[in-house]
Amino acid sequence: MASDIRVRFAPSPTGYLHIGGARTALFNWLFARHHGGKFVLRIEDTDIKRNTEEAMAAIYEGLEWLGLDWDEGPHVGGDFGPYLQSERTELYERYLKKLQDAGHIFDDQGALRFRSPREHVIVDDLVAGKIDFDLSNPATHPDMTIRRPDGSWIFHFVNVIDDLEMKISHVIRGEDHLSNTPKHIEIFRALGAKPPTYAHIPLILNRDGSKMSKRDEGARIEYYIRRGYLPAALRNYLCLLGWSPKDNREKIDIEEIVRIFDLKNVGRSSGTFDPDKLHWLNGEYARELNDFEFYDLAVERLKSSGVKLDKFPEKYVRAVLQTCKGKINTFDPTILPLRTSRG
Repeated sequence: MASDIRVRFAPSPTGYLHIGGARTALFNWLFARHHGGKFVLRIEDTDIKRNTEEAMAAIYEGLEWLGLDWDEGPHVGGDFGPYLQSERTELYERYLKKLQDAGHIFDDQGALRFRSPREHVIVDDLVAGKIDFDLSNPATHPDMTIRRPDGSWIFHFVNVIDDLEMKISHVIRGEDHLSNTPKHIEIFRALGAKPPTYAHIPLILNRDGSKMSKRDEGARIEYYIRRGYLPAALRNYLCLLGWSPKDNREKIDIEEIVRIFDLKNVGRSSGTFDPDKLHWLNGEYARELNDFEFYDLAVERLKSSGVKLDKFPEKYVRAVLQTCKGKINTFDPTILPLRTSRG
C-alpha cells in the first residue's frame, strides 16, 4: 500500500546551499524514506531580483552530492508541477480570487492584505509541542501582505498554496519558521483546507553559540565538496545535529538511519556544528575505502585542483597516493602529494 506521506524541501535560489538547508532537506528525505513516502523538491523563486542560475545549480549539485534524490521536482517531474514557483502564477491568481470572493482580502494602497480573523491559533508541533499563538491583537499581529503593489507574491501565501496543491502531509523546517506557522494556518482555514502536520527542527549554531549564517566559513555545502569531504560522512554528521539514535552511536550507515529515523528523537536544543568532529568522522569513512576507491577519489580531487597527473606514470601516482591511505581525513588537494605539480 502506497504511503500518503509527502514532504518537501523548498529552497530559494538566492544563495548557495547552506548547511542548515541541507540538514532540513536531509530530515525531510529521511522521513519520506522511513515511511515509504515522497520527497518533493520545490524551488521558491519568486524573488526575481535576487534569484541566480548559479544558486539554482548549487542547490541541485549539493543535494545530488549528498545523495538526497527527490521523487518529484525539477529534472524529475511529477503530478503536481510545475515545481518552480515562477511558473505557478495562474494557480496563485485562482486562489487569490477565491479568498477575495470570500471577503478575506482587502486593498491597502495597492498591496493586497489578508484579513486576519483575530483568533488564537494552536500549533501542535511534532518537535516543539503544542503552542498557543494569540493573533487577536492587530498591533502585534498586523494583517499580512500577500501581494505587493508591483504584483509580486509574498512567501506566506504562495508557500501555503503550494503545500495545499502538492498535498504535502508534513512540513519539516527550521524553527525560525515557527512564528510564521499560525499565519499559514489562518490561510489554510480561510480556504477551507486542513493544514499539514508541522515539525520545526532546532537551528544549527557555531561553537561560540552564534547562529550559523551564510557568511561563516564552512556554511556552504560547496565548501565541503571543494575540500574533499565524503558525502556519506557529512550526511551522517548532519543527521546528528538535532536528531539522536538514543544509543550514543556516531558513525551510522544511512540505511540504518533510514530504518530508525523518528521525529520523536529530534530534540528541542539547537545543534552545535563542530568542524573537528566532522573532520574526525570523515577520516573514519575515508579509512574504510578500498585501494581503488581511495585512488579514484584522490585523483579526481587532484585533477580538479589543476594538478597535471599525466606528467607521471600511473604506477608512480598509485604508489605515492598509497602512502597517504589511512593517514588523511579529507581529500583536500592541498594536503595530497603531487600538489605542487601544476602546469
